[in-house]
Amino acid sequence: MTREQIASILYRYAKLKGWDVSKTASLQDFADGADTSAWATRAMEWAYAEKLITGKDGNRLDPQGQATRAEVAAILMRLLESKAEKA
Repeated sequence: MTREQIASILYRYAKLKGWDVSKTASLQDFADGADTSAWATRAMEWAYAEKLITGKDGNRLDPQGQATRAEVAAILMRLLESKAEKA
């Protein structure tokens, strides 16, 4: 599963739960930000703005790179912590 696929799944889940998904951040600051698939751009902008997905070495976002188990765990933990803080 790619990083942009994870962002898309979490974005859709957040919308389904009625959470605010209006926050966005530009991906153009990353060397490979333009490599994000069109269908995943909004989700990646949201996930980056919410600090769920962070950059990698070399100023890369790696949207189409395979997400490791550790990355997925970190992303999910950030989402849960974010929701706990807002509760």
